[in-house]
Amino acid sequence: MEPTVGDYIVVKAKDQGVQVIGLTRGQDTRFHHTEKLDKNEVLICQFTDHTSAIKIRGKAIVMTKYGTVETDQ
Repeated sequence: MEPTVGDYIVVKAKDQGVQVIGLTRGQDTRFHHTEKLDKNEVLICQFTDHTSAIKIRGKAIVMTKYGTVETDQ
């Protein structure tokens, strides 16, 4: 089976304590990884065989190949 090579996103924290949560792929969607970012920290994330979604809590800028989104919270 070929590995899934997915898109990347970039998350830049605009505030302390921004959470980036990876969610699993498959029948049951579960949290599988969590990172906490401090203000101005940047995390580069990739969708993979195990990661089908990424949830972001807190004030952040999210950059993708489709554009940039800023959270309101």
